[in-house]
Amino acid sequence: MATLRPSDLAREHGLSAQAVRNYERERFLPVAERTRSGYRVYTETHAAALRAFLALVTAYGHAAAGRIMNALNEGDREGALALIDRGHLQLVRDRDALDAVRAAIGHLTAEPEPVRFTGSAPLTVGELARRLDVTAATIRNWESAGILTPDREPGTGYRIFRSADVRDAELAHLLRRGHYPLEHIAAVVRQVRTAGGTEELALALGDWQRRLTERGLAMLDAAAQVSRYLDAIG
Repeated sequence: MATLRPSDLAREHGLSAQAVRNYERERFLPVAERTRSGYRVYTETHAAALRAFLALVTAYGHAAAGRIMNALNEGDREGALALIDRGHLQLVRDRDALDAVRAAIGHLTAEPEPVRFTGSAPLTVGELARRLDVTAATIRNWESAGILTPDREPGTGYRIFRSADVRDAELAHLLRRGHYPLEHIAAVVRQVRTAGGTEELALALGDWQRRLTERGLAMLDAAAQVSRYLDAIG
């Protein structure tokens, strides 16, 4: 089998030779044999491992890619496949979240524009609960789950729900009616909050879809590279 230097592996990916050596030390690559003078001797198997690792980084992130390669290089193929499966499951959840946001945005924009509350007229827990026809305990549960992040009134410490909080609560209520779990709703509401509102989020959904598609395609490429590496190590 032809032998390669660290620089030979590095050149293909625009890396430094030291990066390749670091990847070997972290067991993202199989351990290389050494010459009598101590130089590492790499082979096409190491090149296949590096391609697999870098493809996995793009698809699953650096930490997960490292764990997958560690498992493969320790002979734990089942463990590696389980880690890959978790990544696919997360992608499915993210697609479900996207669908949930789209449905929620559609419902919210199809309904009459809700009353907007200014900073001078926030809602209390009880008032928000009555608005949504839920209990105050439900509102507090949503807060505990990270769905709502109300301010506190100076002096009394009472929760105060402003316009953005009301929007988040309306979205949470809608998703709960769809039987979505609280942790799922919290993730969706964070997307709305980050985008700045339902209208802004609607504009961002295309980009969200594009990133999910890119991740799915990256997973396909990673699967191909991992398969080639498995063929190389037999």
